[in-house]
Amino acid sequence: MVIILFHFFLLYTAAAVGLSPPPTYPNGCQPTRCKRGAPSVRFPFQLKGRQHENCGSPGFNLSCNNKNQTVLELPKSVKLLVKRIDYVKQMIQVYAEDGCVQNQLPNLTMSLSPFNLLSDSYYYSELRNFTLFECSDEDQSDYSNDNSISCLSSKPGFYVKYTDSDYARTDLLHCRKTIDLKEVPHALLSSGWTGSNNFYFNWSRPSCGYCEARHQGCRRNDTNPSGFECFVIPIKHMGTRTKLMISGISIASFFLALGLSVVLYVHHLHKKEKDAQRKIEQFLEDYKALKPSRYSYADIKRITFDFKEKLGQGGYGTVFKGTLSNDVSVAVKLLNNFKGNGEEFINEVSSMGRIHHVNVTRLVGFCADGYNRALVYEYLPNESLEKFIFGDKGENHFLGWEKLHEIALGIAKGIEYLHQGCEQRILHFDIKPHNILLDQHFNPKISDFGLAKLCSKEQSAVSMTAARGTMGYIAPEVLSRNFGNVSYKSDVYSFGMMLLEMVGGRKNIDVKVEHMSQVYFPEWVYNRLDKGEALGMSIENEEHDKIAKKLTIVGLWSIQWYPVDRPSMKSVVQMLEGEVEHLTVPPNPFASKDEMRAKLPINRELPTISE
Repeated sequence: MVIILFHFFLLYTAAAVGLSPPPTYPNGCQPTRCKRGAPSVRFPFQLKGRQHENCGSPGFNLSCNNKNQTVLELPKSVKLLVKRIDYVKQMIQVYAEDGCVQNQLPNLTMSLSPFNLLSDSYYYSELRNFTLFECSDEDQSDYSNDNSISCLSSKPGFYVKYTDSDYARTDLLHCRKTIDLKEVPHALLSSGWTGSNNFYFNWSRPSCGYCEARHQGCRRNDTNPSGFECFVIPIKHMGTRTKLMISGISIASFFLALGLSVVLYVHHLHKKEKDAQRKIEQFLEDYKALKPSRYSYADIKRITFDFKEKLGQGGYGTVFKGTLSNDVSVAVKLLNNFKGNGEEFINEVSSMGRIHHVNVTRLVGFCADGYNRALVYEYLPNESLEKFIFGDKGENHFLGWEKLHEIALGIAKGIEYLHQGCEQRILHFDIKPHNILLDQHFNPKISDFGLAKLCSKEQSAVSMTAARGTMGYIAPEVLSRNFGNVSYKSDVYSFGMMLLEMVGGRKNIDVKVEHMSQVYFPEWVYNRLDKGEALGMSIENEEHDKIAKKLTIVGLWSIQWYPVDRPSMKSVVQMLEGEVEHLTVPPNPFASKDEMRAKLPINRELPTISE
């Protein structure tokens, strides 16, 4: 270990002193500035005349004037002086040379610019249409409306005022119209800003702030979907002080690593090393999930690039693809603003905020900004299980029997965690293929907790004021209390229905089948299984037949009419992990009501808790 660390030290030190520099800036794109003390100009900006035209991103043009001041050029012919550039926060501070930026508003077209003007609360300033008027000061009361622009006044006894073209509430008795302004940031004309000469613009793409925060460089890369890439800044572009500091850190890191290696080696010989390592790994596993973050609506717009890429839409709202500042892809569910949406939002955040399981979708964050509500999840590229078991227009997306078995087992473990692994029991109430998402390796993750309920583990049933769920997957007791009380067994029923759909590759209720006897698929498949007949699926070998039979038997056990006849999810996991030869075919769940009533014990009642 010591030899390995020594070789690492030699390589690290060589890089630090510039013997083997890492990839550098593109030719002609080294950071530069107009004069000493002026802001440093680097990607995504490009300084005309001093850097190659491909050094920056489109729209990020800077230049030096005859006083060597840094100038930002905005469409179509607006020029502002640059005071400061914050590459980490992706903000640029500008001001007008004559102290009146409003002089250039007729030449400004913000829609063609990559920048957004930030208001004093660091939110994007809304673009509006305005009209400017030149007014006499005969009506002094009108001047007190505080919507005048003093720096535009060119005649004694006159002043310039503005009015929002969409509202036009200003008294214009002693005024004449001078010009119309289109799509101008509201903050440039609003009260409190017209006397200011310092403004902040923000840009969202390219998002090089991630590289800058890690003290790395950022450069153009047209082969990358994001259009840029991070890279390690070569030492030769740093000052002598920085070189000495990094060299000192390198040497200190070597001795620190050397001392640590000795400690680790001694610790490795200790008899309790394996147990300590196991505890550390368990700790990291338990706490690797991040606490959900709260985002503003402006954050949601930035993450989704103004809702550019839509992934899907439903009654709950619309899902868009987004990217966080660290280039992590997310799915943003923008909820509709209608009655009842608040309850589903609270259910989802309160339920998923406490869930950390490999088979449950992770809630990254949420937005509750006024009437705007959104949920931010991890992005799962393979969409839902529904796509792979119900082919559209004859398409075949069959995943194979081994993978179907893995998916079924993963879903079962996820539901078992919801029922037993959390501080409070979580009942999902909407288990179905559409709410099972698949990651890049086709591992299943349970999603959409809008109908979920929390209850104590000591209680066995919950009360409901109305049925919840999706028809075809709703347990009988949710629709009628004659079958028993609503409990965690209701999720078991929904899981069983989904299992049978996975086996058959069709909906459990399908009105498109040729024979009416096959309309209710679960009953049809039970009759085939009971008679020892083939289940009508493409089975290639004996192992596939065993998997299909196992999934079918577990599914039929899970959809028994009465909750007490269904297994718990823990038992379901054990059955899926076991051999099919050890499973028994369940009683017919579709027997007559008289037969089912005769099977009932005298006391099937469960204690009920309030919602």
